[in-house]
Amino acid sequence: MGRGEAPWPGVAARRILLGALMAATAVTTVSCGNSGDQEAGSGSSKTTEPPSPTEACVGAVGHWARELLAGGEPYGDYQSMGLSNRQYGILREVVAAARAAERDQGDRAAREPIDRRVREACEERYAGGGPSEGPWQ
Repeated sequence: MGRGEAPWPGVAARRILLGALMAATAVTTVSCGNSGDQEAGSGSSKTTEPPSPTEACVGAVGHWARELLAGGEPYGDYQSMGLSNRQYGILREVVAAARAAERDQGDRAAREPIDRRVREACEERYAGGGPSEGPWQ
């Protein structure tokens, strides 16, 4: 390894991709700016609410459930997938049930109820709101 080279193969490519991603994010953020935040002449600003914990769960878990059932491979662990431990537990349950349905009843039977199963599990687990008490719960 010479001076200025990456410590292992592939690092330079990752650095380039990360730089490109950061640049694209910056351009998108700047170009979107305040567009639509203020009504013309009213002076009042509109704010968008962040999604509820349940809706965030439904979106993330639903995405990965469909991805895994389509034959996709998760990269890394649940955190690199953008999921919490609680969401990953839901994902594992939903995918296992869908694979069992697929085995017994076919592909369509497995995919149709995915969104419903994800929503029900997320609503049940997030009925009390956000994260549980304590750092490891």
